[in-house]
Amino acid sequence: MRYKLMGNTGLRVSQMCFGAMSFGDTWGYGSDEVTSRACFDRFVEGGGNFFDTASTYTDGNSERLLGQFMGSDRDRFVVASKVTLCSPAGSRHPGDPNATGNNRKHLREELETSLRQLGTDRLDVLYLHAWDFATPILDVMRTLNEFVTSGKVAYLGVSNTPAYVVSRANAIAAAHGWAQFEVYEGQYNLLSRSAELEVIPMVEDLGMSMTVWQPLAGALLSGSVEEVQRRVAAGYREPTDDEWALVRLVTDIANELDVTAPQVALNWLRQRSSSIIPIMGARLPEHVDDNLAALDWSLPEDAMRRLTEAAPVTLTYPQRDLRASINQWVYNHMQEQIDDERRFPLWMR
Repeated sequence: MRYKLMGNTGLRVSQMCFGAMSFGDTWGYGSDEVTSRACFDRFVEGGGNFFDTASTYTDGNSERLLGQFMGSDRDRFVVASKVTLCSPAGSRHPGDPNATGNNRKHLREELETSLRQLGTDRLDVLYLHAWDFATPILDVMRTLNEFVTSGKVAYLGVSNTPAYVVSRANAIAAAHGWAQFEVYEGQYNLLSRSAELEVIPMVEDLGMSMTVWQPLAGALLSGSVEEVQRRVAAGYREPTDDEWALVRLVTDIANELDVTAPQVALNWLRQRSSSIIPIMGARLPEHVDDNLAALDWSLPEDAMRRLTEAAPVTLTYPQRDLRASINQWVYNHMQEQIDDERRFPLWMR
């Protein structure tokens, strides 16, 4: 296992993160305690040290099991959890309008809930699970900074939030000398590439890391029809014809290289940007082994090209117009003749 620096923190995290939403089968999928423990052990044996969970995952069982598995080795691991959301059905506090969101009352309550469920006195990373568009940015960042200065949180992350909000939040935090968001968690895979338009360019520009949920597109890129059917039965939509075509391409490339479809999909992500850390959603120990094996090799250039061209991101204004005209109007037809170590945004590469 090799390790990456998370954002601008100096914190060393494994090249893949383990998504502990699979710990517990309360929601109709995931793994029972015995299987979850086996997955945990396989990941740790492979050198993994980075775990992702949330206070609401599997109605709190995800955090409880993770805390149980870590036990006295807690200091060895980087633990990230999330606050903002209520439980899937709002069952913990039905009818309570403050049982969700980013107001200070709820953030404090959810942080304490996570610490209690994990059986620890601090989180290494605390994410906002989503932006609520109600609580002022200044108040959110002040509250999160208090969590850091209290010692209950080491670093901050943010998920499912527009890039302009994150950029503004970090600027406000920097102006006040407060802790900033160091890692962004978002959806990105071969079947969902819109993060290339704003989110990933922001992450790279600010020196953040990006942890990626659903790197296998909700099992569509798992190479297993059974896994796809399992997720559809749990509420995911049926794949479209275009999605099935891309799934077949991933499988074809996997066969050509004598690897597995998940490894192809994971390496496409990892090779798109050095800022990316996939979150594996492994449900079985063999899934962990297979995902970790992707770290031992890289996709050849031709395979990267075929995959990237097969699922192009749809550009809109201003990206569409900039890419079409930047060489003529900004570089005077000399773009390729100008040496510049600064990378272009992902949508221009």
